[in-house]
Amino acid sequence: MTGPILEVRHLSKSFGANVVLRDIDFTVRPGDVTTIIGPSGSGKSTLLRCINLLETPTSGEVVFHGDNVAARGVNPTVYRSKVGMVFQSFNLFNNMTVLDNCTVGQRKVLKREAEAARQNAMQYLEQVGMAPYINARPRQLSGGQKQRVAIARALAMDPEVLLFDEPTSALDPEMVGEVLTVMQDLARRGMTMLVVTHEMAFAREVSNHVVFMADGVIAEEGAPAQLFDAPQNPRTREFLSRFRGA
Repeated sequence: MTGPILEVRHLSKSFGANVVLRDIDFTVRPGDVTTIIGPSGSGKSTLLRCINLLETPTSGEVVFHGDNVAARGVNPTVYRSKVGMVFQSFNLFNNMTVLDNCTVGQRKVLKREAEAARQNAMQYLEQVGMAPYINARPRQLSGGQKQRVAIARALAMDPEVLLFDEPTSALDPEMVGEVLTVMQDLARRGMTMLVVTHEMAFAREVSNHVVFMADGVIAEEGAPAQLFDAPQNPRTREFLSRFRGA
């Protein structure tokens, strides 16, 4: 069996006296599409931020190819170039064009030459359908277009894993589909993804592993068919009952 890319081991996170995550454990293998679902406030986004070292875990480990990247002395910028993140609010540079947004990280972090960075960016902008907009600035784009640019920017760094933090929750309903289509295409291409989402159809149909969180812990996890059709935990059953027939 292929070894894991990413392992979260006994991870906990507190903000002062407020314990947000408690003893989180799970594994991500190459090609996995893992979705993290659960009610608001259950710690899903904090977990993703800990995995990407945007937050420092209070205890536990984030293991990338066998190394604990949460330990002291790890360069988070280099690690984040391999474990990219797509944010709910896009986080594009508003003073840059679409193309510049997708090349600046390559040049500054990966030290790519300008032309190589441009060619690489164009490949991914074409893949997400945003090549016609390379000279536009974020304010000229719809929410769905901004998120597709953000995905292309993350892909241009050649990550091994992509983290998505509720990538459709800031979008108008008619724009959700265009972003989910891009993510489905990435899954078909074998991209390893960890996705915090409220899109239950995506979790059920596209992912191969579902993690249900409640009150800062993993209440249940498993294959989509198992978790959606025969949930064992009462909290999981209660949560999913709201989406029946949706």
